[in-house]
Amino acid sequence: MKCEQCGAGLEADESRQFEGKQICEDCYISAINPPKACDPWAVHLATSDKGRGCVQLTSVQQRLYDLVKKHGMISFADAAGELGLSEEDVRREFATLRHLEILRAQKQHEQVLIALF
Repeated sequence: MKCEQCGAGLEADESRQFEGKQICEDCYISAINPPKACDPWAVHLATSDKGRGCVQLTSVQQRLYDLVKKHGMISFADAAGELGLSEEDVRREFATLRHLEILRAQKQHEQVLIALF
């Protein structure tokens, strides 16, 4: 059996039903609790540690930051393509960087772009 969302192999007892699809637990958790870029409490917690030098970006977060710095602004889809990630993965990493007030989203001509904070 395969997850209808990501294609990962799974046992019948490991599958979850969501919106008529049989999906794996990771996809189920992402579906019921998607990353939220606009979360004031997460921003408060993230920025309270930032001043103490406790924040260390993951390699994917650093690559996303470097990509945005290089381009100035980039769409989620373009960032996903250049980083070799899914758009969902880029959005998840972006949410963390938004909470840290490192990256932000900016609407331009009906398209949402990632920009430096």
